[in-house]
Amino acid sequence: MTAEPDDSPADFSALQGRAMDTDGIEQLLRERGIGVLSLAADGTPYGIPMSFGYDSEDGDHRLYTLFAGHSEDGRKVRYAEQSEVASFLTFDVDSDGGWRSVIVNGAFERITPDDWETAREAMADNAYRPQLLTNTNVQEDPRVWMLDIEEMAGRAIGQA
Repeated sequence: MTAEPDDSPADFSALQGRAMDTDGIEQLLRERGIGVLSLAADGTPYGIPMSFGYDSEDGDHRLYTLFAGHSEDGRKVRYAEQSEVASFLTFDVDSDGGWRSVIVNGAFERITPDDWETAREAMADNAYRPQLLTNTNVQEDPRVWMLDIEEMAGRAIGQA
């Protein structure tokens, strides 16, 4: 006797986790300090692991990244300059199998020296490598970029 193949779609809903509320999303953005920035230039995607700072003090939600090093071909800067929008992913995985992930999207632009203090404070609060800020003179070379968050979504399994 052979079993007939099951043509019904698999139910993966248990693996997708539950939607996180805004408070949960913001909590993860404040806790992690590291994630993947996704940009595109000429139809080619580019994902970059980045340290980041998150700010929502004035009711707007912004994520700041510092381009601390440049590759020989300047790929990060080239992609950033050609990307009007960006996406950023951060996540956390527990040893017991629980996880949380957040994806944010929005306009992406280099900050001006006037925005430096807000960006510096956000990165000092939760960036993975805040000591990189001491080597940056934004007045001479503002290598800090801001993602002005227009959309945010998060999912989780096993975590509050």
